[in-house]
Amino acid sequence: MLTVESLQKSFQLEEDEIRAVDDLSFRVEPGEVYGLLGPNGAGKTTTLRMVLGLVKPDSGYAEVSGYRTAVDPTAVKSRLGFVSASDGVYPWLTVREMLLYFADLYGVDPSQAAVRCERLADLMGISALLDRRAGTLSTGQRQRVTLVRGLIHDPPVMLLDEPTRGLDVVGVQTIFEYIEHLREVGKAVVVCTHRLDEAERLCDRFGLLHRGRMQQTGTLDQLRQQSGHQHLVDMFVDLLRS
Repeated sequence: MLTVESLQKSFQLEEDEIRAVDDLSFRVEPGEVYGLLGPNGAGKTTTLRMVLGLVKPDSGYAEVSGYRTAVDPTAVKSRLGFVSASDGVYPWLTVREMLLYFADLYGVDPSQAAVRCERLADLMGISALLDRRAGTLSTGQRQRVTLVRGLIHDPPVMLLDEPTRGLDVVGVQTIFEYIEHLREVGKAVVVCTHRLDEAERLCDRFGLLHRGRMQQTGTLDQLRQQSGHQHLVDMFVDLLRS
């Protein structure tokens, strides 16, 4: 469903060249939640931007459902959903207007978009909010709206960038339930997060990034065998010391 193959990206910072992503490869299958984890500056955000087609790789490629970002970025974007902690809403639109607007941007048939809007709103418990202006919503309500927005075009691949940042316990549980729904309906999911305890609960497999390179990858049991540690936090402490 999602293939990242030998991605490389460098940036020029004054006289120094910074290798942000260095020969990075991984795959995510339908119904799998993959945790792309690493400290600040590890290359997570640059990787997501290349997958989204927002940054062109120096070499390598990202492929979504058979479409490569460098060859057909429009087809790739239509097959990706993206949810970020920094997502906002259009305050003067109602929730329904905003969701249908995004569905239209993705080319969803209007009648199908209306049905999807109602179904997803019911799933995420925001049916009563559909005709309220988005600017009047609480932080938790806005979060639920952005989760629905990411799914409005029914993409096969979902990217979640720090989805629980700044949320309370109820908000975090909403994210957990949302990711479980994505797994159940067969989406390929990539989660980038600094909350390693949450990642242990959420993800089926992990990729540990450091200085742009994939250092370790596998299930939690496989990482425990490779590293000799029981928890991701301890694994990362070793990476940072290397």
